[in-house]
Amino acid sequence: MFDINLFAVLVAAIISMVLGGLWYGPLFGKAWMKLIGMSDADLKKAKEKGMGKSYLLMFIGSLVMAFVLAHIIQAFGAETWQMGLAAGFWSWLGFIATRSLSSVLWENKSWNLYWLNNGYDLLNLLLMGLILTLWA
Repeated sequence: MFDINLFAVLVAAIISMVLGGLWYGPLFGKAWMKLIGMSDADLKKAKEKGMGKSYLLMFIGSLVMAFVLAHIIQAFGAETWQMGLAAGFWSWLGFIATRSLSSVLWENKSWNLYWLNNGYDLLNLLLMGLILTLWA
């Protein structure tokens, strides 16, 4: 069976949250807000309402993603950092990039939003792949 390093999964999930905070905060936060039609007032209202539950659910999602990627990495015998990057890239291309096309094709979201979100997802999976192979 699989021998998953749960500490590496936890670290990958934490790094995912940090990256998300930077990506959707100081790096691309204003652009993202504009692309989704969120105003500063909307953001203030969300902060006042409390975002603890949203952050918790996102962290759980990051844990699940890291755990599943760890299984993929082990199933294919990925042992080097290059193989970890490849696992992250192919997971992104095969599951995230393709599935999120529906937001552009059917929900009338912009290609700019698609690329902004997918840039985060790609970098996130690449970092997870690195962490999970180096600490396997």
